[in-house]
Amino acid sequence: MLSAGSAMAEWPEKAVTVIVPWSAGGGTDATARAVADGLQKKFGQPFNVVNRTGGGGLVGHAAIAQATPDGYTLGVITIESAMYEAQGLKGVTPDDLDFIGRFNADAIGINIRTDAPYSDVKGLIEAVKADPGGIAASGANRGGLSHLAWVGLLQQLGIDPVAANWVASDGSAPALQQLASGAIQVVSTSPAEARSLVEANEAKTVALISSERSELYPDLPTTDEVFGIKWSPLPFRGLAGPKGLPQEVVEKVSAALKEITEDAEFKKFMSSRGFSVAYQDPATFEATVKAAHDGLGQTMKAVGLAQ
Repeated sequence: MLSAGSAMAEWPEKAVTVIVPWSAGGGTDATARAVADGLQKKFGQPFNVVNRTGGGGLVGHAAIAQATPDGYTLGVITIESAMYEAQGLKGVTPDDLDFIGRFNADAIGINIRTDAPYSDVKGLIEAVKADPGGIAASGANRGGLSHLAWVGLLQQLGIDPVAANWVASDGSAPALQQLASGAIQVVSTSPAEARSLVEANEAKTVALISSERSELYPDLPTTDEVFGIKWSPLPFRGLAGPKGLPQEVVEKVSAALKEITEDAEFKKFMSSRGFSVAYQDPATFEATVKAAHDGLGQTMKAVGLAQ
């Protein structure tokens, strides 16, 4: 009878661990804690955030994928989970996960100087086609998402990504400084990170490398709509668990996550941090991650970064 009672008990009966593959205090950690707080209120059990860092997110993502699939270990995954396999890093692929839902996605923007000889993304791309090596772009190290988003876009538009001039940097901040000084012509990074330069009228964001318009920047066109392509390496944050999660857990947490993303206080919190709210159900989120996995893998291979 005790065994039967345990089998019939509804999840969750105890605390749930939520693994975050990135360090405490960062954007993924902050948004994960907001989601965990909402889940705790919804289900009446603790949802304890645990940061498992290292290996460019691989350690934490692998911990999510390799957990016992009983619903008591979940995690927040980011787009890096779709990139490890192409780099020859073992531990996690999209096939190792059950997807619960996406709660955030913020596209990488294309940022140019306000005094550039082109005023929109079409003009920029025409300039790159005319002289691929003459237009210098930056935003991250080689192999970082900003790099892959930019060269993948060029590849989609028939421009040899190997011929593109990418200036490696330690991130968007030094890249934007180079843009302001005129040392480079393009920075691929989020509009939020470029905001101060845009407000100073030194730069402008001309498009999002995405298939989805942003609720925070609804007037910015996407490269998919401008060029009629499908290339959307969206940095995302979403909930997932190890393969084999009980369907009850997936359904319950996905429904709760949807409610959280519709909550006014959660939206206010996300907006205050410069993050959009972009819910996707389990099936749509899975398709998004697998599309990123395939597209980024092809791009990494094209520029010699795949193993």
